[in-house]
Amino acid sequence: MDSTALHSVASSSAAPNTPTPVVVGIDAKPSWLAGFVGDNPYFQAGFGLMAMGVGATILRQGAKQGAVALQRRMLVTLEMTNKDMAYEWFLAWMAHQAKQTGQTRAASWVKSHNLSVETAFEQRKNGSSSAAFRLVAGPGNHYFKYRGAWMQVKRQRETRSVQAVTGKPWETLTLTTLSRDRNLFNDLLSEARDLAMQDQQGKLVVHTAWGMEWRPFGKPRDKRPLKSVVLANGVGEKVEKDAKAFLSRKQWYADRGIPYRRGYLLHGPPGSGKTSFIQALAGSLSYDICLLNLSERGLADDKLMHLMSNTPERSFILMEDVDAAFNKRVQTSEDGYQSSVTFSGFLNALDGVASGEERIVFLTTNHIEKLDPALIRPGRVDLSVLIDDAHPEQALRLFEKFYVGREIDIPAVDVDRLGQTLAQLVQTEWDAGRRVSMAALQGHFIRTENPAEAVETSQTLFK
Repeated sequence: MDSTALHSVASSSAAPNTPTPVVVGIDAKPSWLAGFVGDNPYFQAGFGLMAMGVGATILRQGAKQGAVALQRRMLVTLEMTNKDMAYEWFLAWMAHQAKQTGQTRAASWVKSHNLSVETAFEQRKNGSSSAAFRLVAGPGNHYFKYRGAWMQVKRQRETRSVQAVTGKPWETLTLTTLSRDRNLFNDLLSEARDLAMQDQQGKLVVHTAWGMEWRPFGKPRDKRPLKSVVLANGVGEKVEKDAKAFLSRKQWYADRGIPYRRGYLLHGPPGSGKTSFIQALAGSLSYDICLLNLSERGLADDKLMHLMSNTPERSFILMEDVDAAFNKRVQTSEDGYQSSVTFSGFLNALDGVASGEERIVFLTTNHIEKLDPALIRPGRVDLSVLIDDAHPEQALRLFEKFYVGREIDIPAVDVDRLGQTLAQLVQTEWDAGRRVSMAALQGHFIRTENPAEAVETSQTLFK
């Protein structure tokens, strides 16, 4: 049977009113696409994977954005760089907490596996040295609980760049806690500050120039009582009274448009007590000292101006032996190094247009006659005081400090008589043009326990 007959039979066997079926689906697409999709399982699998990837990416981005939004609402961070003083305070506080136990510890710690060591090394002039180590939190993440709140500390170190002045790498501390506990940051930093200042309370801090900034030099020192420095009658009281009057007249200066700064020059022979008196006066007024060496290598006019305009609060600026620094207006050291500080630059730093205010400057010299008149005029040096060799009454008061009231075999009346004998000897030698420094007398009394022997052998001290 041929195809025409078969077609006729099929047509006659179908119901006369039955519609022709229409297939909907893959067969309804173009023949080239139907063949490609229907016959290519790789395409079907790839399409499914792509759909899953797109879906996962959308979910991941959504979760990430949700986490960021949740973090912004629930967490708060505090950043500290190692250029800020709070950075060192907080690291010291962390190290201190790690050493504490029981009730004395303000924070409970999760043990950290990332530690750094900080070494404090001191080389003394007599050849001896000492070194102390402190373990602090190193780069990485650290966790602790402070007053019931968990905090994360993240210390990051930038190894590709360093600070130009100190050569140290840039570092950042980031503290993270719940937003509800943000107020604890102030309490924590206050504790760190108080701990850092604890060793300095009631003590004198000496700062030295380090690059373009001031840094503490050595450990804080015990304040020296002002009365322990024996000067001629009325000399120390004169400087102290003037300094106190200056500190109490800040508004008076402002009302009259006068720069709020004061300059003092203490001159006299070596060993007369100039520097000792300045240290004692700073301690008496609860001031620190910024020691500035005009002969320091690398110190130029611009750096000098910056340092003098950016001293720590409540600090004296002390420059010793200014006659040596500007002798003939050129300073050259033994190795041929010539200071970069010019005399005019120094004068401008003292009272120029760009010079700082609210400061007290102390200059010392052994030879006032070598100083240029432009340096010691009013406005740069407001009060000049002679701190001389031992006067008779000075020698007597120093003698009494060493021997009166001590447990010795000589009666007190005899000690008083020995003191008067020493005073008469100093007056006689003074009239003859021979003098003795207070430093020489003090060293003599330290070496000699017996007051009678001290007076008898003091004759050899006069020059």
